[in-house]
Amino acid sequence: MKHLFFDLDKTLWDLEKNSKAALEILYTDLNLSDYTRSFNSFHKTYKKINAELWYRYGQGKITREELRFKRFMETLKRFQITDVALANTLNEVYSSISPYQTNLFPEAINTLEALKKDNHTLHIITNGFKDVQYIKLEKSGLRDYFDVIVCSDEIGKNKPALDVFQYAMTNAKADPTESIMIGDDYRVDVVGAIRAGMQGILFDPEYSYRDGTHEWHINALKQIPETIPWIRKTMI
Repeated sequence: MKHLFFDLDKTLWDLEKNSKAALEILYTDLNLSDYTRSFNSFHKTYKKINAELWYRYGQGKITREELRFKRFMETLKRFQITDVALANTLNEVYSSISPYQTNLFPEAINTLEALKKDNHTLHIITNGFKDVQYIKLEKSGLRDYFDVIVCSDEIGKNKPALDVFQYAMTNAKADPTESIMIGDDYRVDVVGAIRAGMQGILFDPEYSYRDGTHEWHINALKQIPETIPWIRKTMI
């Protein structure tokens, strides 16, 4: 299995920790305590709304610009705030600081080092936006590990669309029988990869999925090197 394709957010780059860190800065600097009960209530509300909007974006029902604005406008509305200028400011500041947060999942760098030493070629396929994903990769020390980086907004479609995986493999000069996708979303990353003829590893650090959801189901990145030989054996 020569080519390993990684998701970025929630797989290598710890989206939850980094988003929370950025929101805490916003909450303090923009005096949001004047409008909301507590940071925890603001954060919890934002997370729920943001997840719903990303789901709609993934289905092609809203645009990138709508997602970015609505995640803050809808959050503010839950606290009876209808200040459009404040929502725009939150969006602008959050977008400028969140990609610079550098929390990675445990053993991320060590795992990538080990995979490179085993002569695997590493790539990224992400549904995130190109302008922020490259900043995340650079600032968190991940960029140099990856050959091909594909952001779905370059293609105009999101994973699990077949076109995204085929585009990535074409650019990586990778045969699907030599390729594995590693990601945290079973439907988006694993099922999408399998439909493209690849193998998939489900990364589940929060134990969100039932045991047996997928044959190659791991809870820590350091399990990847030991899982690949087992995948290879099933293909002989």
